[in-house]
Amino acid sequence: MLTIENLHAEVDGAGGAKPILKGLSLEVAAGEIHAIMGPNGAGKSTLAHVLGGKPGYEVTGGSVSFKGEDLFALDPHERAATGLFLGFQYPVEIPGVSNVQFLREALNAQRKFRGEEPLSGGEFLKLAKEKAGLLKMDMEMLKRQVNVGFSGGEKKRAEMVQMGILDPSFAVLDETDSGLDIDALRVVGEGINSIMRSGDKGVLLITHYQRLLDVVKPDRVSVLAGGRIVETGGPELALRLEQEGYDTVMANA
Repeated sequence: MLTIENLHAEVDGAGGAKPILKGLSLEVAAGEIHAIMGPNGAGKSTLAHVLGGKPGYEVTGGSVSFKGEDLFALDPHERAATGLFLGFQYPVEIPGVSNVQFLREALNAQRKFRGEEPLSGGEFLKLAKEKAGLLKMDMEMLKRQVNVGFSGGEKKRAEMVQMGILDPSFAVLDETDSGLDIDALRVVGEGINSIMRSGDKGVLLITHYQRLLDVVKPDRVSVLAGGRIVETGGPELALRLEQEGYDTVMANA
């Protein structure tokens, strides 16, 4: 579903462009949840931003194929409409725009791109209520401005509701567990399972810690360090990282 081959990328900075990804190769099959773990500065968030098409990140080599199509030939909104969802480590606030308004416009824009009929107000509210229920979020929360005044856990739950409504075929989730307490972590993790553990969807789950993987059990785990994948294994690799640390595991890779 997602094939990354020898990917090189750099990011703009005060001192000029800085290479971050240095020959990263990875494949995520349909129906697979693939966790990416690694130390700070390894390039995990850069990978997410490059896949999503964030400005300021330049691909200098390699390729990415998404569902058989050249991902880099698509603009960010086209990637989203094709089925790619990017979950942010720090979801942004959008003052003056309600979640309901934002989500309905986003969904219908994607449906238009795919040649589908837009959902009516009633149809959308029914869908939103269903997906909000999965994340134990009251509909009143969705009537508020996007993430304005939300706690960290509320922002992440709202983002998972967004994922449920947009119903992507592939999700790149960048440290979704960041800032979550134990209860919110379980709710968000179970939401990911409910939304993405169906059919032939795929997930690239970026995280530092094992705790999210106790809820969202990955099929495979890869270690990203120095801008490239240094080891890939099963769920037991995440447990080794938790017990031994990155330095020990990478030294033995």
